[in-house]
Amino acid sequence: MNKSGEKRGKEEKNSNTSKPSLNFIENIIENDLKTNKYESKVHTRFPPEPNGYLHIGHAKSICLNFGIAKKYNGLCNLRFDDTNPITEEVEYVESIKEDIRWLGFDWGDREYYASDYFDQLYDFAIKLIKKGKAYIDDQPLDAISKQRTTPRQAGIESPYRNRPVEENLDLFKRMKAGEFEEGARVLRAKIDMNSPNMHMRDPVIYRIKHASHHRTGDKWCIYPMYDFAHGQSDYFEGITHSLCTLEFEVHRPLYDWLVIHLKESDYRPRQIEFARLNLSYTIMSKRKLLELVEEGHVSSWDDPRMPTISGLRRRGYTPESIRNFADKVGVAKRDNIIDVDLLEHSVREDLNKKAPRVMGVLCPLKVTLTNYPEDKIEEVETINNPEDESMGTRKLPFSRELYIEHADFMETPPNKFFRLAPGREVRLKSAYIIKCEDYVKDEKTGEILEVFCTYDPETKSGPGAGRKVKGTLHWVSAQHAINAEVRLYDRLFNHPDPAGQKDQNSNVFLNPNSLEILSNCKVEPSLKTAKPLEKFQFQRQGYFCVDPDSTTEKLIFSRTVPLRDTWAKIKDRP
Repeated sequence: MNKSGEKRGKEEKNSNTSKPSLNFIENIIENDLKTNKYESKVHTRFPPEPNGYLHIGHAKSICLNFGIAKKYNGLCNLRFDDTNPITEEVEYVESIKEDIRWLGFDWGDREYYASDYFDQLYDFAIKLIKKGKAYIDDQPLDAISKQRTTPRQAGIESPYRNRPVEENLDLFKRMKAGEFEEGARVLRAKIDMNSPNMHMRDPVIYRIKHASHHRTGDKWCIYPMYDFAHGQSDYFEGITHSLCTLEFEVHRPLYDWLVIHLKESDYRPRQIEFARLNLSYTIMSKRKLLELVEEGHVSSWDDPRMPTISGLRRRGYTPESIRNFADKVGVAKRDNIIDVDLLEHSVREDLNKKAPRVMGVLCPLKVTLTNYPEDKIEEVETINNPEDESMGTRKLPFSRELYIEHADFMETPPNKFFRLAPGREVRLKSAYIIKCEDYVKDEKTGEILEVFCTYDPETKSGPGAGRKVKGTLHWVSAQHAINAEVRLYDRLFNHPDPAGQKDQNSNVFLNPNSLEILSNCKVEPSLKTAKPLEKFQFQRQGYFCVDPDSTTEKLIFSRTVPLRDTWAKIKDRP
């Protein structure tokens, strides 16, 4: 090796052994640890609103918040920001907890709710009123919104902005007592109506809602706004690093202003913003996902076409694949759209190591081996997973009548078609080489109904076992096959950025072929006892899992992903 080669080899060796680079959040945290900013503590939180099911974007945030806490031997709280009783449900709370646990994270005894702090938040609002920093506004919300004008224009002060403190206190207490109708009055922070930051133009911090809360019942008829509760909840819990997506950057001055006026200590949570996850061919708005459910475009929140964590779980994704995907995406400061291919690659990569290989024929075509004994049944041995020898082998029944894929036979094949055709030979996976001698088709439709072949008995284990042919097909014994339904899921939208088309509703881009149901599939007999959510690779077809809709009478499989990205081959996508 010459000197330049030796030098390059040393550089490669050093680069392979060097520590992975830190992202910008980790750099901030490490600097805070060095300067003892929070007494060398790291305490994060994951703060979902319980108004819908979590999606893949939340999974990235979960991995980040819990992952940062684990890396720095810190803590991560689970806190539900439950400040709007109209949209929140216990169902969503339970689904969120299930999703986080499934992803492999645990919050221990640190399960909190913004509603835990309603009394403290009310007392803080009283404190702001007494300091002249909050007032009751009798105007409707649309009038308040118009008075904020635009960032380039001065705001218009409310005619109630300079109400006396005692009057504000009296009205606020009467709001709490339920004297006023919903929408009649709000409490606003008194900050700066000329601020270029619209969130600082006297934001509403309390409103009247005559609605029962899933935890506090009918104790309250006034509820804090999210912006008022969120930062204070971080403060109450002793959060050191409050990790938020970029849209909350403009909210940070308001959170800081509120904490400063609380002034119970010098401590203040440090908010750090990162880019949210945006996926191609996907929408990430819980409101729009709810519309898909309510309008019947999907069956439920856990429909396998949905980007929800529960939908991905039902489709056969593994928690490891989602965590690996989050690692690959990384943490960025600027918004961008991640190709959904990366998510699909992550699950293929994981399932390739774990999923047993099985035989499943989706569109069966009958093959009869005319020279195979009619009453003979034998067993052939096949490997369960070539990526993991410890998974061993299994035995499959082989008989005179078989099923292969309809697409694996062509009457007049084109060049480079290496499957079955008149006069051609193929190998049946782990079994014999067969040769097509004849076939029967429907004269009216042209559909091939049955193929007649001969088999070479020396090609399984005899002298001809090493004989090479260009094609290898999967198959199942017709006599032993199990009937199954297979659901082929594809991307829910056929536009790479359905949410970004401002002039059109994203539903315009719904993929009409996002679900195809095959009801006459044949699978190998070992799958008869497969359990819901068990995962398999159907040879040459893709990765599938047993759908929870399956019963002992009806076996149902959902396709997780094809073996490779067939979507990328489709031309003329919009």
